Amino acid sequence: MRLLLNTLLLLAMTNVFAQNSLTGLVLDNTTNEKLAFTNIYLSDLEKGTVTDENGNFNLENLPSGNYKLVISILGYETKSININIPNLQYIEIRLESSAIEMEDIIISTPFHKLQSENVMKVERAAVEDLNASGAVNLTEGISNIAGVESVTTGLSIGKPVIRGLSSNRVLVYTQGVRLENQQFGSEHGMGVSSSGIESVEVIKGPASLLYGSDALGGVLYLNPEKFAPQGSSSGDISGNYYSNTQGFNTGAGYKASENNFKFLFRGSLTEHSDYDTKDYRVTNTRFREQDFKAGIGYQANTFKTEFRYNMNNSKLGIPEEIGVQSTLKTPLLPYQNITNHVFSSKSTVFFNNSKLDINIGYIYNDRKEFEDEHHHHDEEEEAHDEHEEEEHEDEDHHEEEHDEDHETLVPSLQMKLKTANYDVKYTLPEFGKFETIVGIQGMNQVNTNYGEEQLIPDATTNDFGVMATSHIHFEAIDIQLGARYDNRNISVVSGLNRDFNSFNGALGFKTNVSTNLTARVNFATGFRAPNLAELTSDGIHHGSNRYEVGNADLNNEQNFQTDIALEFKNEHVEFFVNGFYNKVNDYIYLSPNGNTIDDTPVFDYIQNDAKLYGGEVGVHIHPHPIHWLHIESSFETVTGKQANDDYLPLIPANSLSNVLRVEFERPWLKKAYTFVKLASTFSQNNVSAFESSTNGYNLLSAGLGGSFNLFNNEATLSISGTNLTNKTYINHLSRLKPDGIFNMGRNINIGLKYQL
Repeated sequence: MRLLLNTLLLLAMTNVFAQNSLTGLVLDNTTNEKLAFTNIYLSDLEKGTVTDENGNFNLENLPSGNYKLVISILGYETKSININIPNLQYIEIRLESSAIEMEDIIISTPFHKLQSENVMKVERAAVEDLNASGAVNLTEGISNIAGVESVTTGLSIGKPVIRGLSSNRVLVYTQGVRLENQQFGSEHGMGVSSSGIESVEVIKGPASLLYGSDALGGVLYLNPEKFAPQGSSSGDISGNYYSNTQGFNTGAGYKASENNFKFLFRGSLTEHSDYDTKDYRVTNTRFREQDFKAGIGYQANTFKTEFRYNMNNSKLGIPEEIGVQSTLKTPLLPYQNITNHVFSSKSTVFFNNSKLDINIGYIYNDRKEFEDEHHHHDEEEEAHDEHEEEEHEDEDHHEEEHDEDHETLVPSLQMKLKTANYDVKYTLPEFGKFETIVGIQGMNQVNTNYGEEQLIPDATTNDFGVMATSHIHFEAIDIQLGARYDNRNISVVSGLNRDFNSFNGALGFKTNVSTNLTARVNFATGFRAPNLAELTSDGIHHGSNRYEVGNADLNNEQNFQTDIALEFKNEHVEFFVNGFYNKVNDYIYLSPNGNTIDDTPVFDYIQNDAKLYGGEVGVHIHPHPIHWLHIESSFETVTGKQANDDYLPLIPANSLSNVLRVEFERPWLKKAYTFVKLASTFSQNNVSAFESSTNGYNLLSAGLGGSFNLFNNEATLSISGTNLTNKTYINHLSRLKPDGIFNMGRNINIGLKYQL
């Protein structure tokens, strides 16, 4: 608390530090050609510019200190340089030509380095690329990343799965703060729209050293779109149509930056009807999502800050069985109505050779679930409405009546989850070969029930953690190490009070085995405290059709993971192979006890040691000088077992992805591409005692797109198709699998984005 008060006093002081500037020239190292329109970016300051026609650039109003300067342009190797301001006032930068795609700064790791410099392997993907591949939503998009899948309930509800672990074992970060939205529920989605998200980063494996409890399986880090460069403004509108669901999403955004202030806002609306499997539409997979994001930033001298806000409201149908065949978009009963508010503040104070980062977040999650028995409407009128839908008579009139019905509903379950969290990190001055960060993190969370039913009780959770990590640079090897201590207290209104404590550590090595071959080896421990559902459940979880019984005596899950990654790159080919072994002690899972209550099977939360192992292997061929041709292939596998050799539930099947991609430009067409993808998912026969096996299948996708000039502004058109052969199949991680309900059939997506 004293640290925070001192920091606030410091931020309130008038800044008296001198301003500095940096000028420079960017050249081709071989030809000495001056490189125009090269990106120059100071990642610590989040400040950048581009070179002019003569390769020159100028950055002004820079505070004194040590910073990382990142230089990137298509066709050249991205370069990262450590600089000191004001000791350096002019710099000449020479870039090597390269067919390898540009690198980006990795934000989810503490030292904000390029991936080629990172000791920890992090997967990064641009949301624009995920959408171009035909993904309907963010959850479907991240499933294109090797080692990442999702547990889905229809089209609207999905949760990330990283190497076989999901729910509370995977943390989601958005706007720099941890997202809390009752993620323990298998039918609870992320509640985040891809609109206004620039890129996704995935840490696979225990990231508890960086993020504390619940990061046992990994972290999904969502980077919001950047503010406009200083002195500029831009706006855009976009729209997408999806043939399978007759759905759409529309969006618009604007951002500007002038002097020391910058701001942005973006809004989107999405609606889908029930998805079509080819044989039938899956009743009540329809949904509607409204999303609004805004941000304001200020930067002056040695201080920068930004505040962001996101409101996401989703009305999601919960499918139960195949029934009414309709293309209406208003959800039927049962359905969820979820409103999620995310407030975040990120501030940095720069000292001469160090900095202090302060991230503060507040998440307000209001979850309502509506069921048939809580519909307080006249039965004859309700039957009339159902008859109208079944007969498809006057659909517009029926949709209005259905909306009016929903307004009179009383939620059977309503939970409000209010979460305040903070993350304070101090980057020490570099000491020889050492970069070091120390920090504290904490969370206060209150869950309150308002509905007639109670899934988990009213309770308060408090977290506190302290950590330190160092990156050590040697000539032939880089080492990253760290340690952390955490405490979690869960206090339930019924009187249950539990404390969970854990010490964890991490050690990693990165070395260049040869000019083109990089090796990474990481060892890490992680932990996860039991959540409220696991400790206190005693009732029917309607979304899962289970009577769940918690266990107040559960212990921490504690794990140890080894991760090995090899990466080869040259001008013709990139090749990677990742392997992991994850030993989890006291793994918590649901197991049927053979009894039923109210005709519902009873499941107990129990613990057993477990292990998960597997990895990913892939190749990317881009022969030089045929730089427009890309051939990509990747294979991923994971096996999960209990100590008695029984298999763990919800482990994704092995899969193979093959992509042929062509990139080209014409005088009238920029950044054009076309691709064909064959995704093969193999049979999953390694199933738990209460799962059934799943057959394999192949899905064919294709697409094309590019940018062109329209009314003196840039327009981007994309057309993609998924499951082009209209294959009927069931994914092993689909929660509709026990009912034999197929996943989505053929879908054609047409998207247009226009810069204003």
